[in-house]
Amino acid sequence: MEDAYIIELYWQRDESAISSTEQKYGSYCYQVAYNILSDREDSEECVSDTWLRAWNVIPPQKPDRLKLFLAKITRNLSLDCLKTRNAQKRGGGEIPLILDELAECVADTGNAEAEFMANELTRDVNTFVRSLPEREGNLFIRRYFFCESVGQAAWRYGLTEGNAAVILSRTRQKLKCFLQQKGYEV
Repeated sequence: MEDAYIIELYWQRDESAISSTEQKYGSYCYQVAYNILSDREDSEECVSDTWLRAWNVIPPQKPDRLKLFLAKITRNLSLDCLKTRNAQKRGGGEIPLILDELAECVADTGNAEAEFMANELTRDVNTFVRSLPEREGNLFIRRYFFCESVGQAAWRYGLTEGNAAVILSRTRQKLKCFLQQKGYEV
């Protein structure tokens, strides 16, 4: 079923939009959640919450790319779930490792302008990622947006884990330089 048709079902408030979305993107959204949570039940719950969130925001939103729209919702819900689950301690999995890897690129300012700066930073990082060669950009997105392990991302692009780790390290260095040129404290 075409995404435009599924979106139209949401706009018509037709409940079959949810089942169509689940059929087409259920396993995809589950993988996004599982990469973050490493827990079957929590991942399934986040995917179910994704359908509810999509129902509540379409309309008024009309996503251009339904797959990415759903992935972003699933990712945010999964990160919220992880934060709740690990409120008293940092958990295992990829998130702590990913945050440590990216910490060298972005300083935490903690001042009153934090929300504005976060929006600016998001726009600048998106600009940076779009400027990368396709494989390098995709590897970066797989690691830092979809929270795949280095091994998973390497396998997806036919690389060794070591090669992928080197590419990611060099990309983080490029990001660091890019952000410094933009005036960010790194």
